[in-house]
Formats: sequence, C-alpha cells, structure tokens
Amino acid sequence: MAAMQVAESLPGGQARDVPREPPPEHGSGFLCLSARLCALRPDDSSSARTEIHLLFDQLISENYGEVGGVAPEDVSALLVQACRLVPLNQNHLVSKVSQLIHHLLNRLQLLQNALKGIQSLLNGGKMKLTQTEELGALLAVLKKSMFHGLPGLNIELPTVLYPTPLPQYDGRPPVKPQQSESNTSRPTVNKKKKSKVKSRKIQQEEEEEESSGEREAAPITGSGKENLREGSTPCSSSLGVRSLPVEGSSMAGRDRVSTPFRSASWKKVSSSESDYSDAEGGMQSKMRSYQAKVRQGALACFLSTIKSIEKKVLYGYWSAFVPDTPELGSPQSVSLMTLTLKDPSPKTRACALQVLSAILEGSKQFLSVAEDTSDHRRAFTPFSVMIASSIRELHRCLLLALVAESSSQTLTQIIKCLANLVSNSPYNRLKLSLLTKVWNQIKPYIRHKDVNVRVSSLTLLGAIVSTHAPLPEVQLLLQQPCSSGLSNSNSATPHLSAPDWWKKAPSGPFLEEASVSSPKGSSEPCWLIRLCISTVVLPKEESCSSSDAGCAAGSIYEPSPMRLEALQVLAHLAKGYFSMAQVYLMELGEVICKCMGEADPSIQLHGAKLLEELGTGLIQQYKPDSTIAPDQRVPVTVVVMFWTMMLNGPLPRALQNSEHPTLQASTCDALSSILPEAFSSLPSDRQILCITMLLGLNDSKNRLVKAATSRALGVYVLFPCLRQDVIFVADTANAILMSLQDKSLNVRAKAAWSLGNLTDTLIVNMETPDPSFQEEFSGLLLLKMLRSAIEASRDKDKVKSNAVRALGNLLHFLQPSHIEKPRFAEIIEESIQALISTVLNEAAMKVRWNACYAVGNVFKNPALPLGTAPWTSQAYNALTSVVTSCKNFKVRIRSATALSIPSKREQYGSAEQYVQIWNALVTALQKSEDTTDFLEFKYCASLRTQICQALIHLLSLASASDLPCIRETLESNGDMVQSFILQFLKSGAEGDDTGAPHSLHQRDQMVRAALEHVSSLQALAGDSAKRAIMDFLEDTLTIYFDSSGSQVALLGLTDR
Repeated sequence: MAAMQVAESLPGGQARDVPREPPPEHGSGFLCLSARLCALRPDDSSSARTEIHLLFDQLISENYGEVGGVAPEDVSALLVQACRLVPLNQNHLVSKVSQLIHHLLNRLQLLQNALKGIQSLLNGGKMKLTQTEELGALLAVLKKSMFHGLPGLNIELPTVLYPTPLPQYDGRPPVKPQQSESNTSRPTVNKKKKSKVKSRKIQQEEEEEESSGEREAAPITGSGKENLREGSTPCSSSLGVRSLPVEGSSMAGRDRVSTPFRSASWKKVSSSESDYSDAEGGMQSKMRSYQAKVRQGALACFLSTIKSIEKKVLYGYWSAFVPDTPELGSPQSVSLMTLTLKDPSPKTRACALQVLSAILEGSKQFLSVAEDTSDHRRAFTPFSVMIASSIRELHRCLLLALVAESSSQTLTQIIKCLANLVSNSPYNRLKLSLLTKVWNQIKPYIRHKDVNVRVSSLTLLGAIVSTHAPLPEVQLLLQQPCSSGLSNSNSATPHLSAPDWWKKAPSGPFLEEASVSSPKGSSEPCWLIRLCISTVVLPKEESCSSSDAGCAAGSIYEPSPMRLEALQVLAHLAKGYFSMAQVYLMELGEVICKCMGEADPSIQLHGAKLLEELGTGLIQQYKPDSTIAPDQRVPVTVVVMFWTMMLNGPLPRALQNSEHPTLQASTCDALSSILPEAFSSLPSDRQILCITMLLGLNDSKNRLVKAATSRALGVYVLFPCLRQDVIFVADTANAILMSLQDKSLNVRAKAAWSLGNLTDTLIVNMETPDPSFQEEFSGLLLLKMLRSAIEASRDKDKVKSNAVRALGNLLHFLQPSHIEKPRFAEIIEESIQALISTVLNEAAMKVRWNACYAVGNVFKNPALPLGTAPWTSQAYNALTSVVTSCKNFKVRIRSATALSIPSKREQYGSAEQYVQIWNALVTALQKSEDTTDFLEFKYCASLRTQICQALIHLLSLASASDLPCIRETLESNGDMVQSFILQFLKSGAEGDDTGAPHSLHQRDQMVRAALEHVSSLQALAGDSAKRAIMDFLEDTLTIYFDSSGSQVALLGLTDR
C-alpha cells in the first residue's frame, strides 16, 4: 500500500496518515510566496531581479511532499506568472524558472508513477483486495485522483470509502450457455503485426485529435458537489471531426477503436516536454496535460480494480461512482459522469466512459431490483427506488454527453456505454420514455461520417430491440415513420426507398406468392429492418473514405463491421419482435441467400444466424401453447417456400464448406430450426438432402460441427413425419451413440440431449395403437443404448442430466419380450442402480431432478417387477430421502410426484415399506416451509400440493394391514395434515408442472375415492383404525363443503 500512501501526499491530495504538524504553515507559506510573486510587475531593474531570485529559491526549497491543500490551479497560476516576469535574455532566471517547473511538475510525475505501480500490482494479481478497509482506502485514493486538476473542483473525501449494504442477491454472472466457436468468435483475416513504435505522423494526428476534442470545462462549485442541469452542457454541432481507423473487420467493429487504456501515454512523460516556445500558453497546456494524465492513470487503476474484485463487492460502492438524481435544489455529487460531462480532455472522458461501461457490464441482476414508484412521501427511500433513480440519471447524463461531444473516439465510447446501460436496465420495471429518448437521439448518428460511430449506433439499436423483448414501448418505436429523426446531411449510408428497392428484378415467384399469403394486419413497414437490409445489400453511394476502415479494397458495399452489425440487429428483431420481421420473411430469405453466397465467412456466418432466428420464430408461432392467432401466423405454405428457397440456394454449399467449420456448425443450427409441419411438406429430395447431410456431418473431425450435428439430429428425431421411421431412428441412434464417445465434453453433452429426445420418441411411439415400431426396433440397439446411457450417467453434469433422462425412458420402453431375456436382466439392474445413485448424489439440482423424473418413468412400466425386485426398497428409500431433506424444492416436488406414480398396492412392497413412504411424506409436509433460501419459498405451495396428492393416492391404495400405522400418524399430526389437505382442495398450485389436478372438482373426487376405498376394506377384528381414518376424511370433506357452501355434496357423507 506504499504506492497509495505516496499518491495521497502530493499537491492537491489529502494525506490519510496519522495527524502530523498542522500543515497550514507550509500551505500558507506557498500561498504567501505565490501572492508575493503575483504582485510583482515585469521590471528589468537589479532589485527586481534579486527579489525574483529570492522568491524562486524559497519556492524551490519548499517541501511539497508534506504539503496538503495546494491546488493545482494555484501551481499553474504561479508558473504562468513566473514566465511573465522573467525576460528571456536573463539566462540565470530562465534556468531558475526551469528548475521550479521541474520541481513542481515532478510531483505530478510521482503521482503518475504511484498510480502506475498500483495498476501493475493489480494486473499482476499481487494486490489482494480482500479486506474492506484496504479496498475502501484504494477507492478513496483513486476517486480523489480521478478529479485531480479538474478546474473549479475541490473535492473532500474520507480516507476510506465504505460499501453500502446490499439486499441479498446472487452476485454471480448469469450462466452462459455452452458457447461454440460459431457464437464466440468470428473469422478474422490474417494481418501483419503493426509496429509498436508509432510514427511521428500518427503521434501528431493523435495530438490533433486530443486538442480538437478539448472543450472548456464549466466551473464546478461547492466542495465535492457540482451543478449538472440539462442546459448546462454546451451542445456541439460539429460532429464531423477526425475519425479513427478500425483495426480489422471482425466483431462488427466492437472494441477495435484505439481505446485510451490500450496506449500507455499517460504513464510516459518525455524529457523534452519542457521545451516550449510560448512560455504562458506552453505552461498552461503542459500543466493541463500532466493533470489529465494523472486522471487517466487513476481511471486505468480503477478499471484494473474492477477486474480484480467480484461484482457483488463492487456494487457496494455503486453510489460513490455512479450518479443519482439530486434532490430538488441540491447539487449533484461528483461521479464518473462528472468527468464525462466536464473534463476538458477527450481521452479522459473516454477513459471515464470505459470505466463506467465496465461497471455496467454484467449488472443486470443487480439492477433488476430497480422499480419506479409514484409514492414520494415515504420516510425513507427504498433501495429499489434509489437504483431506479440512478438508472434514470445515467440515461440523462449520457444523452447530454452524446449531444455535447465533438471527439469521434469519445462519441463511440458514449454510445457503447449507452448500449451497456440499455442491455442491463430493467425497463419492464421502470416508467416509460427512457428508451424513447435514447432511440430518438441516436437515430441521427446512424449516418455519422465516422464508421466507428455508425457501428456503435447500430449496436445500441440492437441492444434496445433485444432488452426484455418484446417491450410495448419499443414496438411503437419500430412502427415510427421511416423519415423520423433520420435526416442528416452527413449521410454515409444508403437512402431508403420501397421495401424491395434493392433487387434489380424479382427472383422467382416467391415474393408474389408470399405477399398473397402474408399474415393479416401488417402495419407500417419497419424502418429499422429496411435500414439494416439496405446496409447489408445496397452498394455505398460514396467510395470508401479513410474513416471507413474495414471496407475491403474495391468493395462497393458498406464496411464489413457495419454489415455485420446490421445483420445482428436483424437477428435481434427476428428473436424479439418476430411479428415485425415476419412481414419481410421472403425478402429476408433473399438477403440470407445473398450473404451466404458471399466470400466473406463472417457475412456468411451472420446470414446463417439470422436464418436460425427466423426459423425459431416460425416454430414459436406453431407451438401448442402459442398465443398467436392462426390468421396472424405465417402460413405453412409460405414457410415451405421459404425453406425451399434456402435449400435450393447456398445453404447446402455452406454445410459442406469444411474450410470454415464455424460456418458449418452455424448452418447446422439453422437447419435444425425448420418448422416440423413445413419439413413434412418439403419435396422428398429436399428432406433426404437434409437428413443425408446431417448424418454425414456427424463423422466430422471438428468438434463444433459434430456437436451442432448431434443436436440437429436430436431435433429431427422428434419430427412427427420421421419419428415412426424405424430406419431413420436407428441410424440417428447409432450416430448419437458414436458422438457420446467423443473426447469433447460439448459434443457429449449435445449427444446426451439428443439421446434423451430419441428416447422420448420411443415413448411416443409406444403409446400409439400400432405396435409395429416396438416390434421392429432392434433389441441389440436397445442394449447398446442402455450401456451408453449408464456410462454417460457417470460423466460430467452436463452429460449426466440427459443420460439419466434417457435411462428412465429406455426402462419405461422395455417390452415383456425384452425383460424376459437373460441378457437384459443384468443391464436393467445396473441401469436402476445408476438412477438411484444419481438421485442420492450431491450433483447439480437439474441432474437430481431428472433422476427423480427417470425413476418415476421406471415405475410406469408394468412389466418391471416393482414391489418384489430387490431394488424396490432402494428406489423408494432414495426418493423419500430427497422429499424430506433436499434443499431444492423443485427436486422435492419431482420426488413426491414419482412416489405417487405406482398404480397398485403391491408395487409399494411390504407394509413396512408402505408405512415408511407414508411417514416420509407426512414429515415432508411438516418441513414444506423449512428453507433458508428465500428463492425456494415460491415453490412451497406446489410442494404441498404434490405431497397432499401423494398422501391421498396412498390412502386410495391402502390395505387393511396399513391402516393402524396410518391412524397412528394421524393421531399425532392429523390437524397439520388436514389443514394442508384443505388448502389442497381450495386452491390450485400455480405454475407447477407436476401433473397435479387443477380442477377443484377433481381434487375433492380424489378424497372421495380414498374414503370409498377405505370404507370398502375388511377391517381386522377389534381394530378401530378404519373408523378413525374414515372419520378423518369425512371431517375434512365436511369442513371443505361447509366453507364452499355446497350442501348437496354432504348428502353422500351423512348416509355413512
């Protein structure tokens, strides 16, 4: 922490060590000497020169290392006055001025080096910020240094910043799906390494960019506070400043701008920088430059700190660095937005924006608590309201910065920061208009002359249409007229015209037929879709300028980053606002064909991604639970035309392009998004083409292609037109089993998922009246599948979760003819033991849930010896252990469901086994609210519903020998059980997927059936258990019917 102590003991800094001799004497000494020097007027007399000599000597001898409170602007004013007083022909005085300059400015160099040291420690992992005091002290130093030398600001900070206690939330970033090469990287063109030494010309251009982007900083008043109002920042109309080149064409231009932190200019101070021709201007400029580099160094250290600590720790300091809406009449606290709006250096503004972006990145879960409220009369401000206020203020300040910025590089950072904010803000919990303001202000920048600004503008629009989609506010914005907000004389993108403007001639009958069959209710064309299509397919109106890096030599199209970003926006629209995109379905199909036919693999890849999203949108429309009215769906005939166009176009060629496996994998994913109803209507040769290509690609040596192919086969095996084809199912099974042996975990995980789907198909076929599929399906293949699934159940959790699902389905599918064969006996025992061990193991909850589900599937096969086999008690013991003690309530629910599946009393085994199950369920009912994780409480009602159903089911199967133990339990826990059964009868289990009856009539019928069954049993002589249980059930129904006002239903009970 030595570097931190150094950083705090410099001019303008506040020492945080133990109190020492009062510093005002030193500080006042400097100010006194400075006042004396400033009071002098230029005089060439010897007495004046002597006095100046003495003052210079005194100033040089001051010990500034122990001085606090000397403002940088005072130092600057002193040096400017010194340069005014010294004639250039007085060499000795000029030498003294140089000594004074170096003496004072070296203190700034020391501060820069201290910050550089802190950053090196952080980047090297040698500074472990595990203690709150250490982190708080570092952040206090960095915050003070971030505002070092900012005109008019005198910030007072404590020596340690302390975090705000946050509500409980999971600070871990959301689990990302298994990423393949197709969605984690884009192919890049091999480029020669650029020289690390910048040429003099490039350095000069950077200096020009820095100076051209500087703006006069508005005075900041108050101590640590500033007044920021919407009208306080000058709005610059000169947006056409020097643009920066984009390095390469991949990643749609993201992060390809030379960002301030990538160059270490703030760390280096040239020895020649003290040589100026104009003393006054040079001195002020040099001082501003030093101060700006200190601020940039502090921001760079802060960025390294952010990367070194967990996000949930960082967000405790949210209010120290992120602005909040100030109270009426009070100034706003200083924050990163203070630098963004007020700092005269464009590089520093860009650095502050980069830090803010890093804070916002991954903040979705933290910001999700935000909620606007109209109740302003509370005695305190809830945390959710505070976060909502902070989000609103971030929007306001960033939009102010957007219109005021003149540097293209900083402008790009502002837009990227806005995109991060939009991606993470919970607009579904905030008041309307925030997105509308962002939308309307960013539209003119789509035609900015700098390609980086245009790309980042499209990125921001993509963030808007992808966040919490679909949002009604965004839906309205998409329906705005095309010309709204897009007029700009600095246009560098094609003008928009009719929807099919870009085609020289109609390419076949597709568009005409599609227009006839398009869904009803199509409204105003979506301007954003038209803009993106024009960006992708229309030639540029102007030749590539120097700002359009990424535009290949001789290319007639927009730069590659622009086209890639436009394709991404189209994909976002297809995913979140498919009702808008479906109007352009056939047109987008032709765009996809054009992209996939190009030579650039990146364009091809994004075309395939767009195809996948469109295909997925069509599938969603035809799902059984879809809320889309039939006349609003894309007709199946149009979907068939769409996919016929794809399969007759460059798609098959892309599938076979082994030079680009990422493209092959992405095309496989797209091919798996065919609507099943449309696939069955495709020409037979196109169907065969799809199946043949997928089965062939399953032998690929590339793991990305193999994983995508395995998944696609798992989708196709569920198609109604294919699932009863024994040959196709068998071929798919063999291909999947081969992939299950692959060395790649991703391939095995996808293969296990497909194996689970294939076994789902076996169950569906088993339930059809035609037994031919079961008879024709190979028993040897079943054995191979069982062995592979057992082996996969011992794999990693990603593989195991679907392997146990497949095991349950396979054991359910086994026919008596299989079970009777000796070679199946051992494999059945081994399969069930694999399931039982998975239920009991402390694996991922999804794995245990699937294992409980699989055991329930085993219980559904009447041909298996459930109740008499040795594994019966082991299976029931595993389920009862889970239902009473598992921390995850969804797993408990699934185990209770499995316990209620056997349909005969003998399947529950002995009386001791039956009673153990009964008592376990009663215990689970008692413990149905015992949890320390508040996230589990929402499943309490579903758990109680399923346990009550299982108890009633057990009663409806009970034998006379079971009744005494049941009565014993009811005598001790009858009131508790009755209260939960009454809840079960009165209310439904909202949102559970356990198959519990939701109808109130169904539920009371279950209790009636149990009562009738118990009353029909022949009780043992002298045993009163039967009467006690009947009384319990009758009393329960009486209370229920009394509370519901149904007197007729009581008649059947009174007869008893």
